[in-house]
Amino acid sequence: MEAANKGAAEAGGVSVGLGIELPFEAGLNPYVHLGIDFRYFFVRKTMFVKYARSFVVLPGGFGTLDELFEALTLVQTQKVTSFPVVLFDSGYWSGLVDWLRRVGVERGSISATDFDTLPSLTTSTKWWP
Repeated sequence: MEAANKGAAEAGGVSVGLGIELPFEAGLNPYVHLGIDFRYFFVRKTMFVKYARSFVVLPGGFGTLDELFEALTLVQTQKVTSFPVVLFDSGYWSGLVDWLRRVGVERGSISATDFDTLPSLTTSTKWWP
């Protein structure tokens, strides 16, 4: 998240950071202009999605996957307004997206029409189209 905050700050925008109180986290990065710390993950995720106009998801770990799938679920169930979701670095994400389309649909865990509700789920190798 530091890269996004740094880019916003250097471009003259307002850099917003949503942190989580964890014993092993260092806290918000120095590029955050407006920072909010949350005690619970579900509240933090709600705030991420509530004001989102799009999601650009960079390679990450379990927390990134958790936030990605939370956003996709809320869009798929129409609990939030649909917004573009771009997975940056198609080499990182393509295996997961292929697996969801192939295995998830084949086993009936995911409806093929679920992907129709997510037309903006794309992978990109470029930072900006």
